[in-house]
Amino acid sequence: MRIRLLSGIFLVALVAFDATASQILVPMDGTQKNHLKSYGVAYWVLQNHEEVDWLLNYRGGSFAFRHSAKIESELTVRGVSYAVLSDAQYQSILAEISNPEVNMDLMKLEKAPKIAVYSPKIKEPYDDAVTLVLDFAEIPYELVFDEEVLDKKLPTFDWLHLHHEDFTGQYGKVMGRRRHNEAFLAQQQEAEDVARKYGYAKVSQMKLGVVTKIKEFVAGGGFMFAMCSATDTYDIALAADGVDIVDAIYDGDDIDPEAQQKIDFNKTFAFRDFAISLSPYDRSFSSIDNQRRERGLYEENDFFALFTFSAKWDPIPTMLTQNHEKTIKGFMGQTTAFKKVHVKPDVTVMGETEEAKEVRYINGTIGNGTWTFYGGHDPEDYQHMPGEPPTDLSLHPNSPGYRLILNNILFPAARKKKPKT
Repeated sequence: MRIRLLSGIFLVALVAFDATASQILVPMDGTQKNHLKSYGVAYWVLQNHEEVDWLLNYRGGSFAFRHSAKIESELTVRGVSYAVLSDAQYQSILAEISNPEVNMDLMKLEKAPKIAVYSPKIKEPYDDAVTLVLDFAEIPYELVFDEEVLDKKLPTFDWLHLHHEDFTGQYGKVMGRRRHNEAFLAQQQEAEDVARKYGYAKVSQMKLGVVTKIKEFVAGGGFMFAMCSATDTYDIALAADGVDIVDAIYDGDDIDPEAQQKIDFNKTFAFRDFAISLSPYDRSFSSIDNQRRERGLYEENDFFALFTFSAKWDPIPTMLTQNHEKTIKGFMGQTTAFKKVHVKPDVTVMGETEEAKEVRYINGTIGNGTWTFYGGHDPEDYQHMPGEPPTDLSLHPNSPGYRLILNNILFPAARKKKPKT
C-alpha cells in the first residue's frame, strides 16, 4: 500500500513537472559542450515535425523547442548541453527578446531543409569541410554532381553546397603538378565523359551549363553555399559566358586574345572588375583571391572579424553570423579570401580582415534565392594539403569557424515570427 501511494505521489509530481517544464533551451554561448552537434539536434527536431525557435543573439544564438522526454534523450546521447525551462521562465526570455531596445529576435524554424552537396562520384584527394561537419552533426544530405544538375534535379532540394570545384573547366589549374596523378586523371575523364554525354564540345562549356543551372536554382528560391575555389570560379565562369579563357593545355585550343575585354561583370553574383589569370600554370584564377604573398598574414596572426547586424531588421545576415565568438581564426584554401575592391557594393559583407583589405564571408540574393560565399578550405586546419587525414571534429566540437557553415544549413528552414509574450 505504501509503495502504491509513493508511486501515485511520483506520478502526480511528474505530471506537474510536465505542465511547467514546457521548453528545452539549448544554449549556444560558452557554456555549450558541443556547439556543432547542437545544430544536428535542431535539425533532428525539425525532421520529427516539431518547430524550433532560433533565439537570435540570445546566448550565442540558442535553440529552444517544446519539451519531451524523447528530445531530452537525444540531447543526452549526443552530448549537447541543455536546460529544461518552465513556461514562465521561457516567457520571460521571449519578453526580453521582444524588447525593441535589445538586438535580439525570434526566428521560427519549421521544416528540415533537403540538402545537396555538389561532389564528384570518384574519391578526391581533398576533404570537404561541409560534408565533414554534416556527418559529425548527423545531418543527412545527398551527393549530386554535373549530371544531376544538368538533368534539372536541383529544384528537388532546398540547399546546395559547392566546395573546392573549378567551374572554369581548368581542373583546378593543377596540370603542372598533378597531370599524371591517378585521381586527377580520373576526374578529367569523368568531366570529359559528362561533357560528351550532354553534347558539349569542351568541359569548360559543360561547367558553364552547370553554373547556369545553379543560378536558375538560386533565382527560383534555392539557397547556395560555396567555399574555397567554388566561390570565385563560379563567378568567373558566369562572367566568361561565351568567352574562351581556357588554355590549350586543358581544352586543346587557344585562349581568346581579347578574353579580358569581353568579360561581363553584370552576370556575376559577388565580384566585379577582376582580372582573369590566363596562365595555365598559375594556381590562381583571377585577382579576386588575396594571395598569401599579398596578405602578409600567417597562421599566428590570421583572423577575421564577424560583423553584428540588427536581428529585428536584418534577419538573414544575423542568422548567418550567429556565434559564441566574433573573432574567427583564418584558414587557407586554393581561394582563401576576397579582395574587398572586387566585391560588388550590393553584397553583404559578414566577415572581414580589415588590415588585409579582404573579406572572408559574404552573402547576397539573386531573384528569390540567397547565396553565401565563405573563403578558405577547412576552418580547423590552417593549410590542409591533398591526401592529409580528414579533420577530426570530435577534437573541435565548439569550432566557431564550422558554426558559420551550420548556420547556413538551418537558414532555409526559417520563417520570421515575432515572439508572443
